[in-house]
Amino acid sequence: MPFIDNILFHSSVSIVGLEKNTGKTETLNYILNRLRTMDVQVALTSIGVDGEHTDSVTRTPKPEITLFDGMIFVTSEKHYSERKITSEILEVSEMRTALGRLITARAKSWGKVILSGPSDTAGIKRLIDGMARFDVQTTIVDGALSRLSLASPAVTEAMVLATGAALSANIPQLVRETRFVQQLIELPAVEAKLAGELQTIKGGIWAIDAEDRLHDLEIPSVFLLDKREEDIFRFGTRIYVSGAVSDKLLSFLRIQNKNVELAVSDFTKLFVSQKEFNAFLKSGNSIKSVLRSKLIAVTVNPLSPSGFLLDSDTLQREMKKALNVPVYDVKNM
Repeated sequence: MPFIDNILFHSSVSIVGLEKNTGKTETLNYILNRLRTMDVQVALTSIGVDGEHTDSVTRTPKPEITLFDGMIFVTSEKHYSERKITSEILEVSEMRTALGRLITARAKSWGKVILSGPSDTAGIKRLIDGMARFDVQTTIVDGALSRLSLASPAVTEAMVLATGAALSANIPQLVRETRFVQQLIELPAVEAKLAGELQTIKGGIWAIDAEDRLHDLEIPSVFLLDKREEDIFRFGTRIYVSGAVSDKLLSFLRIQNKNVELAVSDFTKLFVSQKEFNAFLKSGNSIKSVLRSKLIAVTVNPLSPSGFLLDSDTLQREMKKALNVPVYDVKNM
């Protein structure tokens, strides 16, 4: 199936849910179940914590992550000690999380695990790059879209997006919202040399001059922009925001009538409405992303947590038409 084959064409793939209960873990388990029959070495880790049998926020049951013999996984010391699988430790990393050091292990049977990987984007990237020494062909990252997360699934080469009725119980609205996220994922990339420099920036708002030199505008928060309006464009109209971008920022930049080129770390930092996003671009401005992943497939969960069920065939058909990528209902495959 192209869905699985496309995953193996990339050295790293993230599985990202647009909302709780959109089927992210179901998608991940489907992929792992298919990969177990193939002669490939895969590794698995997570942004945040995933695999618990109960949601830590809603206290509702969750599908657990099931690994198979030979698969490599990376998790914290705490969750490695709680595994329900036979495994051998390959490495104890110097990288630490709030849950302890990271353990890289190989499954020696099938079983269930809770995954808790690196806590920031740089850590995820180092982990992916280091998997080559274990002959890993593809590293799968259980991703997250969150204002609270310092790690981004956009660091992976490719992405599978899980969406569904939990996001909207109206098919046209669900398609529009998913299509908008696809637009954000597929933002044009910042030029490679400049992107490398921007990745080293840890915070703040920066100007990029005509020679691609970076200037710290010493504005720690977008909420202080109104008071610094006269200073923002003294180095030109290219601006880099390392943190979250809101409608307030896009609106502020749009009304300056400067043809602003806004660079962001990655699409997960854009917490904006489609209306303001479109207005910003139509005003002659542009947005580019430092990290950029390729959307290779979308999975849909037609069942909402409240029990409302969308027609799966109609949902898949409308999604394919709008997104022009493969769309699957993994529970019906």
